[in-house]
Order: sequence, then C-alpha cells, then structure tokens
Amino acid sequence: MNEKQELLNKIRDNIKEYCDIQFNFNFNPNDPVIRVQETSYGAEEINAVMQTLLSTMTTMGKQVSDFQEMYAKYVGANYAVMSNSGSSNNLLSVAALANPFTKDHLKPGDEVIVPALSWSTTIWPIVQHHLVPVFVDCDLRDFNLDLNQLENAIGPKTRAIKLVHVYGNPCNMDAIMSLARKHNLFVIEDCCEAMGAMYDNKHVGTFGNVGNFSFFFAHHITTMEGGISVTNDFDLTETMKILRAHGWSRESKEHQKYINMYPDIDPRFIFINQGYNLRPTELNAAMGAVQLPKLEHFNHLRRNAAAYLLEHLSKYEDFFHFQHETPKGKHVWFGFSLIVKDTAPFSTKDITTYLQKHRIESRPIIAGNMTRHPGVKMFPHRINGDLHAADIVMKNGFSFGCHQGTDLNACKYIVNVFDSFVDEFVHNKAKMTA
Repeated sequence: MNEKQELLNKIRDNIKEYCDIQFNFNFNPNDPVIRVQETSYGAEEINAVMQTLLSTMTTMGKQVSDFQEMYAKYVGANYAVMSNSGSSNNLLSVAALANPFTKDHLKPGDEVIVPALSWSTTIWPIVQHHLVPVFVDCDLRDFNLDLNQLENAIGPKTRAIKLVHVYGNPCNMDAIMSLARKHNLFVIEDCCEAMGAMYDNKHVGTFGNVGNFSFFFAHHITTMEGGISVTNDFDLTETMKILRAHGWSRESKEHQKYINMYPDIDPRFIFINQGYNLRPTELNAAMGAVQLPKLEHFNHLRRNAAAYLLEHLSKYEDFFHFQHETPKGKHVWFGFSLIVKDTAPFSTKDITTYLQKHRIESRPIIAGNMTRHPGVKMFPHRINGDLHAADIVMKNGFSFGCHQGTDLNACKYIVNVFDSFVDEFVHNKAKMTA
C-alpha cells in the first residue's frame, strides 16, 4: 500500500469514527424532538464526497453521467438529466417543451393547467416562458388535483398539464393521462416530494412527457442540493442537456453531428441554443450514488410511521382531515399532513403552537393556495372555480416529520402529545364550560 492510499484510509477511518460518535439522529425519549426532516447521510456519503474533492475532478463529468443512468434505471425510464436542484429541473422541463427544438412546442400565451396547491417553482417556469398557468383546486381526500374540476379547466388554449404528487401521494394517473391523450396535452410531473412513489406499480415521473425530482436536504434522499428529470424522449433529453449548460452541444449524445455541421467552430464551444448554467457537481452525484440504494428502505420506514400515525390518530377524525393514499398508489409520505376542520373546537395555531412547545416541528402543506401569494398576481393567469379546498389547506393545514428517523418511539411520542392536547384543550375546556 502506498503512502497516498494510507492517508486516504486514515481520512476515511477518521470520518467514520467521527460520525459513529457524533451522528446519532435517532429519536431520544429522554430528549424528545421531532424535526420536519432528519439527516439521512453519514460517513459513507461524506467519504464519497471527500474522495471526489481530493481527486480535484469536481465539475460535472463522469460521476454525474453514471448517476443519471443509475437513476433512470431505478425508475424505469430511458433517460435522466441531473441539475443543481429540483426547481432547476422544473425549469429545464418547461424550457425544453417551450423550445423550438421540440416538435409542436409550447408557445407564449399557451395555457398550462397547474394545481393551486403547489410550490413557487412549480409555477414560475411557466410564467418565465410567457405561458399562462391555469389553477385548479385540490381534493381534500388525497390533496392532489381535483379530477372533477380538471377537465372543466381545459380550454382552447390549453396545451399542457403540470401536476404535483402532493407530499408523495401519487395522482390518479389513469384519469390524467386519459384526459391528456383526449386533448393532446403535454404532461409534466412535479415529483419533487414523491421520490420512490408509484402508481399501479409504475414509478411516478414516468407517465408523462417528463418527471422532475428533488434531492434537497429535506427530501427522501439528498445530494445536498440537486435534482433530476426523467423521460423516455431522446430529443427532449438532448434539449434539456443543451439548455442545462449554456446552450452548448458538449453534453449532447449528438455532439459529433454539430461538429460536422459547424467545422469552423471550436468543438468545445458550439452554442446551438439558448441556455442556463444549472449544472450539478460531481460531489452531488457521488453522494447520490450512495444515497439511492437506501431510498427504498427509507420509504419503507416512512410508510410504517404513517400507517401507525393514521391508525392511532384516526380517533380524532372529528377534528382533522387526513391525507388518504390514492387507490393503486404507493404513497411515500414527504411529511404527515393534517387539516383542522372548521368544526374543531381549536385552531391550527392552537395545535401547532402546542406541538412546537413539545418540540414537534411543523410547516405548511407545500405553499398552500399559490394564487393567494402576491407574486402570482404580477403575471397573467387563470383560475378555475373558487379554489375552496386549496384555501382550506392554506388556512387550516399543517404537516410534521414522517421520515426515516420517525421510529416507533417517535410515533408513540407524537400520539401522546396529540392525546394530551385533546385532553387539555378539548376535554378540559368542555368541562369548564359545562
């Protein structure tokens, strides 16, 4: 063994020793805290990143390419394009579908149906390409697009549906794809909260023209920052790769074609389209390659936690709406979400303040009704119906952690806190007013 290898082994061993001592993110009954998300990586990921850093080969290269193939194989798609965030992949997918390279591409003024219950960067790429978002309400049972209102929202200018699998709960893809085929619409799946989710034994993200995922810290697995798009469309893949990095042809599979077409231009810098700089790093890919094999286990733990919570909190269904798994779907529980009913004898602030007092973090469900945010009002858009359900989610909804660190003891603690809240805030209050 040479000196370099001995040093590398020492570094790896030291990192592992440090993580063994310092990285304990399990629930501690003696110091209880339920965070929205707990760290999902450890020494193995850190060492993969460290080794990449020490190689000095850190900008997008072979590890990104290999991870793209790895992820495409995992979901059962032909191609994958990684970027620096899930939001960037949302941008790339819309940019590619609105680009002249794409046959019958989206054009300024075309309408794209979106769920009102969504996230900002589900919407911004649409307005950034001078398309018009058409907001549709959610269903309070599964929190996804209300299928009863979806077809009513389709008008003569509608060209696409951009859906969200809310909190990892798959949309009814049979119904949505049937509508898309009937009206000849593009379908973009925002799967940023739904990594590993399935509908009818098929991964979400592989039904429409393109599906986008996020590797942000708070998601099912992480590459620190990062995202990825999957598709079976070779031409769309090529366009996304070109747009991802400056508009040059360098990462294109058909790079040689452009070299032949433009022999007088340096082949390293042939700009054949507009573009951004949304590249991931080799560090992100190195981390992802270690995290991805752990995803199924993490999601198994999420599903176990959600099943326990649903079983033991369902006794409070007079007070809360719970999210229900879509028939034929495999929900992967980005978080455990509830909506306080208007008839409940307490407010959302009452319960979330109580949870916070007992160190159970909470957050809104996505961004609530996006049409109520001031930024949306700056741009042309259309609203279908009154969006009553999305307003309820925004006013009365919240979620808390349901991740790989939410073990049985954590679930029992959560249920006990809910029990004490109801006993203190509801039962005792009822006795006082009797």
